[in-house]
Amino acid sequence: MVLFAMLFWGLSYVWIKIAYQYLGPISTVVIRLMLSTIIMIVIAWALKIKIVPYKEDIKAFLLLALLEPFGYFIGESLGLQYVSSSIASIMIGTIPLFIPIFAFFILKDKITVNNIIGLIISFVGLLILIVNKDFSFQASPLGISLMLLAVFSGALYTIQLKKLSNKYKPETIIINMQIIGLVYFTPLFILKEWNDFVEVSFNAELIITLLKLVIFSSLGALYFFIQAVERIGVTKTSMFTNLIPVVTAISAWIILPDEELSIKLAMGIFIVILGVYIGNTNKINLS
Repeated sequence: MVLFAMLFWGLSYVWIKIAYQYLGPISTVVIRLMLSTIIMIVIAWALKIKIVPYKEDIKAFLLLALLEPFGYFIGESLGLQYVSSSIASIMIGTIPLFIPIFAFFILKDKITVNNIIGLIISFVGLLILIVNKDFSFQASPLGISLMLLAVFSGALYTIQLKKLSNKYKPETIIINMQIIGLVYFTPLFILKEWNDFVEVSFNAELIITLLKLVIFSSLGALYFFIQAVERIGVTKTSMFTNLIPVVTAISAWIILPDEELSIKLAMGIFIVILGVYIGNTNKINLS
């Protein structure tokens, strides 16, 4: 399940770049949320799955949707306008490093020496990717900042998700995340992109790309990820996130004409993944 989730999320960065040729970032997110919500409600109704959460969990769902899809997609969607698909996915691949850090402060979980070492190594890998020899930024600082918003939102979301995944079915969690996310996004969509959206011509490439984003990334990957968190836990599941940049770099090189698979990119990917791997091996606890 988790391997399929990472495959679909890795490909999503390439599909998003294609969608941006026609739509704005917020419009793309809103369409994904609307279509996936409709599909999930139909599935839940057919399977007679509870949709409305318990009253005591409403605040938890509001926070979950604020982190993802809202915070995560704001950072990711806007960030992808300023950085390449490969760099964006590599940054997202560092989410597992921040999960134990946040868990230390929020859940009072133990933090290990390996967590800290892994974070430092991955940071070095990111510097190789985004900084030139003269210490100027190869990637847009604004784009990097937006992607960091997505990273922090994703890490905090994973911690919040664990609290709800033991109590609710994945379908219930996904539906509520997306409905609440739509409420958060709609004002921005109307204010920022409505005028441009009504002028869009939905051709075959755009429709197919949006369907792939909805079916595989918004629904399939999220469903598999929630199932994996429930079965093998947050830490083990999040370790697989380091596969996302590998999938994205290779698929972007094949599909997108302006994406290159350079030695520098390959080196950065390797160092980031090495850091994520070391950061998720728990051996020495810091007291």
